Amino acid sequence: MANNNLTIDMITRESLRILHQKCNFIGNVTKDYDDSYAKTGAKIGDTLRVRLPVQYSTGTGAAMATGTGADSIGTSTTLQVNTQRHVPMRFTTAEMTMDIDDFSERHIKPAMSKLAAMMENDCLATALKGTAQTHQAATLATPVYKDVMEARKILQKSLAPEDNRNILLDPQMCVDLNDAFKGLYNDPKSISKMFRDGMITRNMGFDVYENTILPDYTAGAEDAGDAAYDIAGAQSKTLSASDNDPNTMTLTIDQGTKTVTNGQVFTIAGCYDVHPETKATLADLKQFTVVSGGQASATSLTITPAIIAAGPHKNVSAAAANDAALTFINADASTAFHQSLAFQKGAFALGT
Repeated sequence: MANNNLTIDMITRESLRILHQKCNFIGNVTKDYDDSYAKTGAKIGDTLRVRLPVQYSTGTGAAMATGTGADSIGTSTTLQVNTQRHVPMRFTTAEMTMDIDDFSERHIKPAMSKLAAMMENDCLATALKGTAQTHQAATLATPVYKDVMEARKILQKSLAPEDNRNILLDPQMCVDLNDAFKGLYNDPKSISKMFRDGMITRNMGFDVYENTILPDYTAGAEDAGDAAYDIAGAQSKTLSASDNDPNTMTLTIDQGTKTVTNGQVFTIAGCYDVHPETKATLADLKQFTVVSGGQASATSLTITPAIIAAGPHKNVSAAAANDAALTFINADASTAFHQSLAFQKGAFALGT
């Protein structure tokens, strides 16, 4: 009987099946298939412009509002395929005659485990750079129920949909939370699974996963509350046809002397958060994250989100005022911090 050699299609399908099982971050973000490209054969290169939801302002009285504040502004952001990963595989002609299950165990599983880990690492490193923070301390006490609920509060205030919410915990956080929850009421089935698998399954409105790939973050030398950096002239962003991305802007700052690292979170004096719909001023200062430009003696920073002080996309109570102080949210400079991540599926997208 002649041998039936494995084909590249069989190997690829099996590789993708295994890959999808190994990523609990990538597996829970937006990656919807768009068949319009398959139908038309369109080729768009490595950059895709993603439309964001249209937001509106309201008026009062019988007269319809007119002018710039009444415009429906279409916004978008850019999704770029800017990372490539591959795993070289070497096998013999004889091994190509193996059963697909045996071939998978010998070659595909170890290759996909490595590829999945690096993909997850790349995606998490990118996602965490633009995420608000609830705590940042090198010696945070053992986490309790309230710590996770603080993350939920940020999602609630941002009007994130209540379905498809996930939280990734580093192994130590997973241990601590399992211990913290042992005295709370839980469904018996969940409790039994927790003690069998060492995992929290669904709690506090989140699907909870343990993730060993969550990267640590090392804060810059900038001390908490240090005002060495402040705003160089009043600044905010006005969305336009040529620049309609509310997710990023360049912030000009007066030169300081200490290092600001990319991924560092800060607040600006007088820049308070607002309700996403009513635009009412909230009690907390708006958090911003340094996306790029962080360095010693920086004079400008690319930040997310943009500071938008007026119109339907308003996200702060007022523009950043001249000489307003930047306060960096870290308690211990030049120290590595463990990170966990709470998010709704639509917060991140993976394009391939």
